[in-house]
Amino acid sequence: MTFNGTWKVDRNDNYEKFMEKMGVNMVKRKLAAHDNLKITIEQTGDKFHINETSAFRTLELDFTLGVTFEYALADGTELSGAWTMEGDMMKGLFTRKDNGKVLTTTRVIEGGELVQSYNYEGVDAKRIFKRG
Repeated sequence: MTFNGTWKVDRNDNYEKFMEKMGVNMVKRKLAAHDNLKITIEQTGDKFHINETSAFRTLELDFTLGVTFEYALADGTELSGAWTMEGDMMKGLFTRKDNGKVLTTTRVIEGGELVQSYNYEGVDAKRIFKRG
């Protein structure tokens, strides 16, 4: 249960370019880059309970590894997909409902930090979180 705990965003890498590729407008991109996102992860076996709190919203989400679920990003973009485990890495493959394109997200613990990586249409970005 490596991911268990509360994680606060510390820094971003190429996040604004990623959001631009996702179609997020400039005002929302500027705000999202400083959203003070906090994620609390509780893993029990293959089940996860996630609580996300940011300047924009509070969201609770339950999912089971390998089981498809619906999810909406903070900007309202609707996705459908599932998380799996590949070794020590969580990997999510999510298909946008509006255009059918795939967003790949991974979570891994590196040096005591939670590194959440994104790939969409050839643009890579990272958000790095510290235990909070």
